[in-house]
Amino acid sequence: MSAESMSAEEAEEFRARCRAFLDEHATGIHLGGDPDPRGEKRLLAGKLFQQALADAGLAGLTYPKEYGGQGLTKEHERIWREEYGKYPNMTFELVISHGMCLPMLNQFGTHEQKAKYLADNIAARTVWCQMFSEPGAGSDVASLQTKAVRDGDTWVLNGQKVWTTLAHVSDYGVVIARTDPNVAKHAGISMFVVPMDSPGIEIRPIHQIDGGMHFNEVFFTDVSIPLDNLLGDLNNGWNMATAMLMYERVAIGSGSTGGIQHERADQLIEEATRRGKISDPVIRQKLMRLYALETAQSLVSMRTRAALQAGKAPGPGGSIGKLSGTLIMNFARDVSMEIVGADSVAWDHDSGSIWSRSALTGLQGGIAGGTNEIQKNIIGDRVLGLPRDISVDKGVPFKDLKVGTQLG
Repeated sequence: MSAESMSAEEAEEFRARCRAFLDEHATGIHLGGDPDPRGEKRLLAGKLFQQALADAGLAGLTYPKEYGGQGLTKEHERIWREEYGKYPNMTFELVISHGMCLPMLNQFGTHEQKAKYLADNIAARTVWCQMFSEPGAGSDVASLQTKAVRDGDTWVLNGQKVWTTLAHVSDYGVVIARTDPNVAKHAGISMFVVPMDSPGIEIRPIHQIDGGMHFNEVFFTDVSIPLDNLLGDLNNGWNMATAMLMYERVAIGSGSTGGIQHERADQLIEEATRRGKISDPVIRQKLMRLYALETAQSLVSMRTRAALQAGKAPGPGGSIGKLSGTLIMNFARDVSMEIVGADSVAWDHDSGSIWSRSALTGLQGGIAGGTNEIQKNIIGDRVLGLPRDISVDKGVPFKDLKVGTQLG
């Protein structure tokens, strides 16, 4: 069925079906006051929701049936996102698995890889993570030093990744590694699928300022993976990584829901009302600005999603949504501190700590998926057409560069 052949009656029937499922299953994630620093309980709730979604025939709507999807239209996807946006988000811990790894597998995977991985990913029977950043290769990811060397019928990985979200609860990871140090740094990288329980992988938690431990260091010591775990073409990993980063920025900037969203403004309006500050003209002005910013970001996200639904690969415009989301997060943090006051830093009940943790957690927004500075460079260069920065290492073989711990 094409989007054009979907009648108004069929659309309304599908919308009602989505609502019925969400009424039953999208009831919010309740931790009973537990901090859940490693995100395991939130992830479990998301997996149970997604598995129920798959059982109901509503998971992976636009993915082919032969790979565990529903084979439905982009119009079905749009309706689902609109309805899901009216309920608590149950799957935010699956944003990497579904928003980044799944579309990469679908776009670049072989038939065998899709048959092996997609259905379990769609239904959240498996969870995936992304392993790009390294201690010496953050914003300049192409300077990575983790290497993959072919040894007979296997690839052998050695190196280290950092800031890997949910690596400790992931079944698989998508990793980029150096496969040819004799060419320029962008040209000698490849992408691989790595089972996270492989011998030689060590995962260490990173303790965050907000009390969480979602991030990890991942160490590879002589980790062997099959040759057919190469994702895409050999030494085309930078183009693959760029595509995955585009998906990441769309996922972060657009979220998993659709329609007009202004959740932060709604929460702060409610809090200001509860604290008797809603009549303060300065606070009202800031709340209205936050409401307007979130609404504008939703419209940009809807446009980005519409382009994806039209079959276009995510482009540099995704950086606009990602950057605006970070700026909104920062502004919402400042407004929340003004409304909550001293309770935001010193509280004698549980509710005050919510705003403190939110403010601290928001600090990662300007780093995850590429720093704000990187997003501005992408927007300036690839969206506005401004001149690129000078690249002093262009064409220089990677082995001759002084990057990270490499002496050159």
